[in-house]
Amino acid sequence: MAAVDYEAHSDSDGHHTQEVYRPDVDISGIDEKKLMRRVDWHVIPWLSLLYLLNFLDRGSIGNAKLYRMEKDLGINDNQYLIALTLFFFPYSLFEPASNVLLRRLKPSIWLSTMMVLWGIVMTLHGVIHDYGGLITLRLLLGLAEAGMYPGIVFYISSWYKRSETGTKVAIFFSSATVAGAFSGLLAAAIANMDGIGGRPGWAWIFILEGLATVIIGVISYFIIQDFPDTAKFLSEKERVFIVRRLQSDHKFSAAGEKFHLKYVWRSLKDWKTWAAMAIYMGFDGPLYAFSLFTPSIISQLGFTATKANLLSVPVYAWGCLMTLVIGVYADRLNKRCLVNVCLFGIGLVGYIILICSRTPGLSYFAVYLAISAIYPTIPNSVAWVAGNVEGSYKRSVTLGMAIGFGNLNGAVTSNIYRAKDQPWYRLGHGIVLAYIGIGFFSSILYAYLLHQENLKRERGERDEIIEGTDNKNAQGCNGRYESVEGAKMDRGDEWI
Repeated sequence: MAAVDYEAHSDSDGHHTQEVYRPDVDISGIDEKKLMRRVDWHVIPWLSLLYLLNFLDRGSIGNAKLYRMEKDLGINDNQYLIALTLFFFPYSLFEPASNVLLRRLKPSIWLSTMMVLWGIVMTLHGVIHDYGGLITLRLLLGLAEAGMYPGIVFYISSWYKRSETGTKVAIFFSSATVAGAFSGLLAAAIANMDGIGGRPGWAWIFILEGLATVIIGVISYFIIQDFPDTAKFLSEKERVFIVRRLQSDHKFSAAGEKFHLKYVWRSLKDWKTWAAMAIYMGFDGPLYAFSLFTPSIISQLGFTATKANLLSVPVYAWGCLMTLVIGVYADRLNKRCLVNVCLFGIGLVGYIILICSRTPGLSYFAVYLAISAIYPTIPNSVAWVAGNVEGSYKRSVTLGMAIGFGNLNGAVTSNIYRAKDQPWYRLGHGIVLAYIGIGFFSSILYAYLLHQENLKRERGERDEIIEGTDNKNAQGCNGRYESVEGAKMDRGDEWI
């Protein structure tokens, strides 16, 4: 499939004409802008709320740590890091399977059920008494949360064109930066409940945030919409309009697709899946290091626990602004590689400063550079990867693999900020710097390989045989089909 950075070219036989979906339905009277604004209101705000709670719950242990959690549970710094690490194994390994299930089931059922389950597990964090309980709940939390982020990303990509996906993902993902800012304020406020009901302040952080998640999860069963071809808030004409709109953007599976195991294997054999995993590694490792340890890093610059949490608020507010601005700009620029390289470059500068700095003010400034790079890179990369994979099941697996592998690196970066390295954490910053370097060079490689693929398609090396069509470039190894429509639906991004 053509890279977002490069335009695709039709084959010489002109067979890239689109067969009309549901030709019996007249959609001439539909106002596209008005309809898509309604779609936005039904899809994006609630997903943003879900991800806000998801990120808030996942990172709240970093805030709780500042309020004597380790001492009350009788654990040391190494045990705390192990607990953080174990979360990522079930969380990452079950993400591809979760995405497949999301496509087969209703998003309203799958996403809501995950949310209720992790909310229950989160609440139980507030009643544990020892290390064993913490380990058990971190494993269960990873399992319960697996699939929420890649599921939302895949779901959004099923509603919008490739040129719109980056902005929409940026809007929903900006809730992660809001969660980072809100978690500091919320933790500082909830910590004042220390002693109420015989529970310490850190326990109330888990209990109240977990209960809020359960409540929102139950409501989600009635709020979350399903895929465009079945969404209840749309009329029949509106559903047809949106499906045709997506198919005009080469998303042929928008009308629905039956599950076949071959779609999974195609994803696993596609180089784009593995290249995307390297890109996701480049920002997901730093993401978790940043979200889990920002309060600790700031606190070691000479600030108390409450001040450290409060000083993290403007950092995340800036990250939210940058995520939104760059998300919109990247969609309009339509140069995903250029945006990625620039953002990763800013991240390299930020962490070089953090490694070299011995001044609290300069280090605090570098934290702003770091968040300016890490968070905006994610929606741009998501749009880049999703826009180059067609076939709903193949896209769900590719996104699940890339995001799952990226998240698995959280198991590494959750261990790199050791107590003995404070206050400057040179080792931790150095490892994050290496991750960002991987993302930087992987983005360049991904763009280069996409460009090479486009050159092969211009030469006709990817043309399949269509019965009744004379195409001298067609090759049997690319498949043989009775019609263009059959080729499009079966080959997906291999056809374009």
